[in-house]
Amino acid sequence: MMLRQMLELPNYGWRSAFNDLENMRQEMNRLFGQVSGRPYWQTHAGVFPLVNIVEDTTHYFIFCEIPGMVSEEIDISATGRSLTISGERKIITEGENVKYHRREREGGTFNRVIALPNDIQVNEIVAEYIEGILTLTLPKTKTKNPKQIFVK
Repeated sequence: MMLRQMLELPNYGWRSAFNDLENMRQEMNRLFGQVSGRPYWQTHAGVFPLVNIVEDTTHYFIFCEIPGMVSEEIDISATGRSLTISGERKIITEGENVKYHRREREGGTFNRVIALPNDIQVNEIVAEYIEGILTLTLPKTKTKNPKQIFVK
């Protein structure tokens, strides 16, 4: 079979048994996903907020998606090289006798710890929450340039 595919010879209607097994696996995943009300593929990070982290020469910038919350529900703490974002996203239930056709929005508590490569100035962090996006500006610590030492 493998030799036939490598040489591009016609297979005269024969299919690989592995193709059939893969198709069966995908179909089982789809069926179990329908029964549980959830898709069988991971579409997002669950309750964890999704983040982008960028830096320039003096700051780290963290952009965090946390839609449907108010700023008072978000807890942020920082230490030398780490930042913790935590809170609880509450999703209103649609009722007891409803049938979901698709359920992708997740609710619950989250706690995201972000490790940074360098120390930050904890007392000068600025946080803004606008239209579901939490933007954090973290100033890097001012490190002195290394001094060149000559050996005599």
